[in-house]
Amino acid sequence: MTNIKAWIRAARLRTLPLSVSGIVVGTALANLFGFEDTVVFVLALATTIGFQVTSNFANDYGDGVKGTDNEDRIGPKRALQSGSISRKELKEGIIFSILIDIILVIALVYFAFGFEDMMYPLLFLVLGATSIWAAIKYTIGSSAYGYRGLGDVFVFLFFGLLAVIGSMVLYTKELNSIAILPAVAIGLLSVGVLNLNNLRDYESDKKSNKNTLIVFMGFKKGKIYHSILVIVAFFSTLVFSIVNLKGGLFFLPLIAFIPVFFHLRRVYATDRYDQIDPELKKLALSTFFLSVLIYISCNIFL
Repeated sequence: MTNIKAWIRAARLRTLPLSVSGIVVGTALANLFGFEDTVVFVLALATTIGFQVTSNFANDYGDGVKGTDNEDRIGPKRALQSGSISRKELKEGIIFSILIDIILVIALVYFAFGFEDMMYPLLFLVLGATSIWAAIKYTIGSSAYGYRGLGDVFVFLFFGLLAVIGSMVLYTKELNSIAILPAVAIGLLSVGVLNLNNLRDYESDKKSNKNTLIVFMGFKKGKIYHSILVIVAFFSTLVFSIVNLKGGLFFLPLIAFIPVFFHLRRVYATDRYDQIDPELKKLALSTFFLSVLIYISCNIFL
């Protein structure tokens, strides 16, 4: 059996804080309306982490099989690329993680809604199945959407809109427009993390026919696109904070953007692909920091 360290590396732990940011924000918004449920919160976090690990395994497998992860790649070596996990073992790992995801989705839906009124349970079971599909199809298969410039759209939908609005509905059992701006902010920053990944891998993706948005638009325009993502996320957070967080600490979530704007300056100033990789972790952690600050702000003003 492949050693545990190889599987931990394949799970890409540095991506996990970003993956739970939407859940933290959705929970914060529910708290603002007086809804709390520790079991739902824990299960929602576990389910989202499960989706992310499945996606990371599948990404490793898909890019490895297609030859996208090769000697031209700048970032950390992947499990299949390095040979630390075999193709057969990684495929089995993906199947096992999907089974865990299914169990977590069913448990989350049961504890959030029960199975008496089936409208919400069925909806969230479908959303769970769609999330698993999206985690797998990013790089696996001949129609992998990550190879057709659609990764940004799916990240925005699943990390932003679905994560924030969906997790809020788990508690409140209803939609509320208050979730839109925070969902947009988290979604755009999550797209920003993917965009950094694509900026870093621009040359290797281009050679491997992995047609990300950066391959379509080029490295320089990709940096402008990155700036737009961050700036729109900032203004979405600003408007949300001013409108909904009453009191002297309405600006608290905006503190998270201080390191983000320093990051943005560094990205815009560089023309070297190898200087992009350290910025992924910075933006991912800043996004998680933003979610924590929103959580604190929503609970301060209860």
